[in-house]
Amino acid sequence: MPCYNEALRLPVASFRKFLGESQVRFVFVDDGSKDATIQVLANLRDEAGDRVVVLRSEANQGKAEAVRRGMSYAIEHAAGYAGYWDADLATPLQAIPEFMAVFAERPELDMVFGARVKLLGRKVHRRVLRHYLGRVFATAVSVMLRLPIYDTQCGAKIFRVCPETSGLFAEPFITRWFFDVELLARYIRRMGSSELAAQRIYEYPLHAWEDVAGSKLGFADFALAFADIVRIYWKYMRAA
Repeated sequence: MPCYNEALRLPVASFRKFLGESQVRFVFVDDGSKDATIQVLANLRDEAGDRVVVLRSEANQGKAEAVRRGMSYAIEHAAGYAGYWDADLATPLQAIPEFMAVFAERPELDMVFGARVKLLGRKVHRRVLRHYLGRVFATAVSVMLRLPIYDTQCGAKIFRVCPETSGLFAEPFITRWFFDVELLARYIRRMGSSELAAQRIYEYPLHAWEDVAGSKLGFADFALAFADIVRIYWKYMRAA
């Protein structure tokens, strides 16, 4: 769980409830917060014992590095499955057992990703402009990766820890925000082709997702996103 200035946004009660209902362990990474985030996390850790780990960066390094640090910690400490989740719980924690059920049914999968698809009977609420900007971005990424993926940027992803995934977080990302795309490019390169990678990734249409106010990603960042796509393509995909 990457955290930056989340003291007033972190849904602590939801984490407490889920800790009491599951065996999931949480690794929170305080990415140099300037508010009381570290104290909020420390209090939760004191209540939960070894079910909660808190890592702290003295300076803000960006979401990509916070995720990489937390995932590396989980992998190094022998997790069978590890994932990252937005700390504001735009995707409810109750989706975690749903993702794990997919892994149980599909043992060939290495990754299960949340997909924010607005369907009848589901509670997926996104701001209209962000939705359409996201669709343009996702389409460009799908073409670049040669991968029919619908939603690269949903902050709810779980990975089976195996030789194919354990090295994906070893090196710092070249992009600060769009590391999800870079992860996919790294995986495609490791698998040898987009076609093989597609067989090991499952997009799960979320039952609920809420666009929580206060996101650190602004509209200006979308303008820079396409430059990041070019950088990712040049590094990972040009020779694929």
